[in-house]
Amino acid sequence: MSRKIRYGMIGGGRGAFIGAVHRIAAQIDGQIELVCGAFSSDPEKSKASGADLFLPPDRCYGSYEEMIKAEAALPEGERMDFVAIVTPNHMHFPPAKMALEHGFHVLSDKPATFNLAEAKELGALVEQSGLLYGLTHNYTGYPLVKQARDMVAAGTLGKIRKVVVEYPQGWLATRLEESGQKQASWRTDPTKSGAAGSIGDIGTHAENLAEYITGLHISELAADITAFVDGRQLDDDGNVLLRFQGGAKGILHCSQISVGEENNLNIRVYGEKGGLEWHQNEPNTLLVKWLDQPMQVYRTANGYLSPAALAAGRTPPSHPEGYLEAFANIYKNFALAVRARVENSTLPDDSPAHDFPSIKDGIRGMAFIEAVVASSHHNAAWTTLDV
Repeated sequence: MSRKIRYGMIGGGRGAFIGAVHRIAAQIDGQIELVCGAFSSDPEKSKASGADLFLPPDRCYGSYEEMIKAEAALPEGERMDFVAIVTPNHMHFPPAKMALEHGFHVLSDKPATFNLAEAKELGALVEQSGLLYGLTHNYTGYPLVKQARDMVAAGTLGKIRKVVVEYPQGWLATRLEESGQKQASWRTDPTKSGAAGSIGDIGTHAENLAEYITGLHISELAADITAFVDGRQLDDDGNVLLRFQGGAKGILHCSQISVGEENNLNIRVYGEKGGLEWHQNEPNTLLVKWLDQPMQVYRTANGYLSPAALAAGRTPPSHPEGYLEAFANIYKNFALAVRARVENSTLPDDSPAHDFPSIKDGIRGMAFIEAVVASSHHNAAWTTLDV
């Protein structure tokens, strides 16, 4: 097949933040092209947003329902191959369900759905349809996050004992939503965000990163979440104790009222023989620590890294790679999987096309959110994840 993989976007129109990030990420490797979109719930705004992106007027739709039906009616050589969903949380499930029912693969922003019941229903639909579903937990796309995962999987650190993962931000330290700021408004609105605020927005990223690197699932947790800003309906700070399958213990902290913090995601993993440490503020560096030898510093794009870590890099050593490139790795790997479906080809077990967050991760993320909220409502009682 000598063409790019084609996708349509739902959401991400004028005034949106994450839609532009998705479009940049999709374009970085030159394998994917945007061919259509329903960019807003306002039909006129949707069409104007499509015009901004120089799409043909007849491929700029007034609603996602119109888009999915119209694209499904096009010849196979013209229609989109997958849908990218970049709407607020409450509008993840309906278009994902409709897209799958009409034969389209789905790549969605996180969390997967508005609640756990929707996530489980979507999981059953993905399995029934046999189609691909990906979730943009983009931090798993960093090369040295993949290096950390591969070292843990190889047993380099020994049996994992402890995980500490943190995601502090400070942008919601005041009641920014009252100013009309779009991103703050929907993230603090339980009718659009869901049962949680900071836990759903960034806590799920921390949860996913911990499970991705360690290969361990969280089995139960004890959580204390708070809305520190007066009048805010959803949490803006969370502190969670974790118990992993296999006996490892952990601590997860996320906050959007940590004044002065930007996106300070970081993780530390400790095993019987060694530990590792990674910070998104310095994503090209992975620190590896040992019982009986000096600390080692691993750097992106060097030949000593694992094949997956090398495949995720794009520039020579010491040239910074960051958020957009990590995001692009999710798109690149998902597009490889879509291409294999379109070409009816078989992928080897070690193909990067297998390495993107799936609906199973989405279900676990929603189970994490609901367990955290339930635990906090019961004075941090230990709560099992419903997966």
